[in-house]
Amino acid sequence: MTLTSTTGRIGLNCALSTPFRPDGQVCLTRLVSHAQWVLANGCDGFTLFGTTGEGASLGHAERNRMLGAVGSAGIDLRQKVMVGVSAATLDDAVEQARTGYAVGCRALLLAPPFYFGNASDEGLFRFFAALFDRLGGQLRDVILYHIPGMTRNGISVELTQRLAKAYPGMIIGVKDSNGDWNATERRLTELPGLQILVGDERQLARSVRSGGAGSICGLANIAPDLLRPLANEGKDDPRINAMVEAILKHSFMSAIKAMIAEQTGDAGWRVMRAPLDPMTEAAARELASTLGALRSGASAAA
Repeated sequence: MTLTSTTGRIGLNCALSTPFRPDGQVCLTRLVSHAQWVLANGCDGFTLFGTTGEGASLGHAERNRMLGAVGSAGIDLRQKVMVGVSAATLDDAVEQARTGYAVGCRALLLAPPFYFGNASDEGLFRFFAALFDRLGGQLRDVILYHIPGMTRNGISVELTQRLAKAYPGMIIGVKDSNGDWNATERRLTELPGLQILVGDERQLARSVRSGGAGSICGLANIAPDLLRPLANEGKDDPRINAMVEAILKHSFMSAIKAMIAEQTGDAGWRVMRAPLDPMTEAAARELASTLGALRSGASAAA
């Protein structure tokens, strides 16, 4: 397999958080402002509707409005914006993918179907093949999303190879969010020509030094400046591991939102879409203090 993507190396891509108003609707003003901030502070691009962005809770009309707001703000969708696809049904996956392609997104971050877990590679191949066939000439630039902790189905090396062979040039990479270095290393070794991305920031520098293409990650919502040398140069920074460990003592998605709220002074960022709960104010203050101390502590290793 050879790298045929027209999009270039992914680098540091933020799994962008989605701001909600108290009534549960997406706050487009906050969304655009935050997207512009992550780009200005070190990210090469960002992904809408990913896990950190509570993407599985976002409907088709909302996705269209969000993409429209980002595009209207002058952000280059073809170069900067990837679209997450996470659906339990084939029809929904097709519609989500077409929504991204219709605006010329950079790539799709495609998760396997969820709810019916522990599916075989054969079953998953049939799902993806049906999706790709339905997309037809629109199909391009697909990054397969391995996050079995959320989807209950994984993306194996063998499935990736089979899809890449059946749909030449369409699969450009894999995002591995399982946190298993041995599995990531196998992808780096056995999937030449594909962009291997990690979701666990603690693996980022090591992955890049081993040929990885960067990361799509949640920590980039609050520390893109620290992550950029890891994602694009493979430089270790002891602060990153410590920050991730501190955040993972809490629910990751709500903790990231709480930290955006702390950084911006905008408490509205703490809102989570039901059924998820926001981080408590006391826990948020404590975590913000911890992360602030870590950020100002040890400098990046050479």
